[in-house]
Amino acid sequence: MTTEQLQEQIFESSGWIHAVKDEMGKVLVGQDQLVDRLLVGLLCNGHILLEGVPGLAKTLAVKALSGSLSASFARFQFTPDLLPADLVGTMIYHPQEMKFEPKLGPIFNNLILADEINRAPAKVQSALLEAMQEKQVTLGDRSYPLPKPFLVLATQNPIDQEGTYQLPEAQLDRFLLKVNVNYPSKDEELEILNRMATSAPVYETRNVATPEQVSASRDLVNHIYIDDSIRKYIVDLIDATRHPLRVDAPLNNWIRAGASPRGTINLALAARACAFMNGRAFVTPQDVKDMAMDVLRHRILLTYEAEAEGITTDAIIARILSKVVVP
Repeated sequence: MTTEQLQEQIFESSGWIHAVKDEMGKVLVGQDQLVDRLLVGLLCNGHILLEGVPGLAKTLAVKALSGSLSASFARFQFTPDLLPADLVGTMIYHPQEMKFEPKLGPIFNNLILADEINRAPAKVQSALLEAMQEKQVTLGDRSYPLPKPFLVLATQNPIDQEGTYQLPEAQLDRFLLKVNVNYPSKDEELEILNRMATSAPVYETRNVATPEQVSASRDLVNHIYIDDSIRKYIVDLIDATRHPLRVDAPLNNWIRAGASPRGTINLALAARACAFMNGRAFVTPQDVKDMAMDVLRHRILLTYEAEAEGITTDAIIARILSKVVVP
């Protein structure tokens, strides 16, 4: 397939992106970056961790997305007493027939919202891990495939840490993106007030796309061209998180561990999705820069010195982006 042919197919196939954005905009005010990142997760078949204080429309955004895609949706409120069977299901014994039958859990939906994922204990988090990575659930001696598309959108509150179970680094690495959800601007908040301060605010979206369209777009994303110089740039960025002394001496005192090879792969995937959403058949360095924060934010571990000085992973990533030579 030539670049011109791919460009034409992208133009024809990306129409649902704009339709979904417009439909979500009917119930969601602002949060354009959040909507874009949700669509990147869909295009890359990757899971997303949303971090922000309560009330920033994280749940509303996911419900609006599922309604726009004619996809099934399930929401879990994670609590310390949640059991793995509450998510994935269990085996039910029928005495009359003297056999066990599977009772599939609510995780068998297209979009899963794991609300406050860090409030559930490790056993529940690990049960979710197989579903996220393998796209299947094992009950008894059989494995059951999850529907396509399957996307886990997990939220956590960055402020209230009492009674929480911090996600281990190995599980954090399974998320394609970690997105910080911020407060709306004053103008956006005024629009929220005008729209939502009624007894019956509009929360519903109509179907404007199908899972089949998402699947077709994923195939095109995989064919988007990445030049060798862009690939080297991605590797240089990841290497800078592991060997910071090579790019900037102060970073060596702030980074305890850098991104894994999964970070390299996911940065390339996310950059391709970003190019697709912008209607291009090729990746630019700006696509890589635009996605670097969300891809690397949860993959860099800080030293105690960095935490004591109040240095964030975002500040470190921004410094790396400013130091690594752009092709």
